[in-house]
Amino acid sequence: MEVLVVGAGAVGRWVAEVVAAPAAFADTDPQRAVAAADATENARAVAVDTAASFAVVAVAVPMRAAGAAIDAHAAAAERAIVDFTGVMGEPLAAMAAAGPPGVERASFHPLFAPAHAPGRIAVTDGDGGPTVDRLRGWLADAGNELVEVPAAVHDDAMETIQGRTHAAILAFALAADDVPDALATPVYEELSRLADRVTGGTPGVYADIQSTFGGSQEVAAAADRIAAAAAGDGDAFAEVYEDAS
Repeated sequence: MEVLVVGAGAVGRWVAEVVAAPAAFADTDPQRAVAAADATENARAVAVDTAASFAVVAVAVPMRAAGAAIDAHAAAAERAIVDFTGVMGEPLAAMAAAGPPGVERASFHPLFAPAHAPGRIAVTDGDGGPTVDRLRGWLADAGNELVEVPAAVHDDAMETIQGRTHAAILAFALAADDVPDALATPVYEELSRLADRVTGGTPGVYADIQSTFGGSQEVAAAADRIAAAAAGDGDAFAEVYEDAS
């Protein structure tokens, strides 16, 4: 059973390493597909417009490209098409529309960067079956915990878990000045560690999250509310503080 991994970035490489099956990488950058195949055991590179069929098609592209990638590759799936893009509603709808009749569908969202694997993986089946169950088993065997969640609940939750969280951390990093280490408080140190982790990632990933789930406007509105309360009396700030608790 060969798995076509659409997208040869970090997530695509992680998918190919986790599945206990031969993998074929397809990417809009052919050299990246070749490099991923060379770095992965039992893998090969194929043209992004390959006409071949595969038991499983696993889409691991940025969220903004998910729909187009699914439309382009769904017909190649013989048993199942799944995605690892990070959003669930739109990919599942695209898979249902473009996938061949009878092909299983599921959406997986690793709640961690590949460098921090294993961890929790959100999953929802559009139309599951034995092939999706096998994929689930491979992910679990790699030490991951699968978390069942409806697609709408997942996507709503990611607006806070990813969109607003990342925006708040980046806002702190932008607003913070350099300070003497000896004066750092525990709260400052924790936020600094989080800022280092977020800013040590890939800018495009975080841009994709902001574009899909938002967050910056809500964080800006919250900051404006804090500033207005701080300029008022103590009761106004106490109300904001209570709402944040």
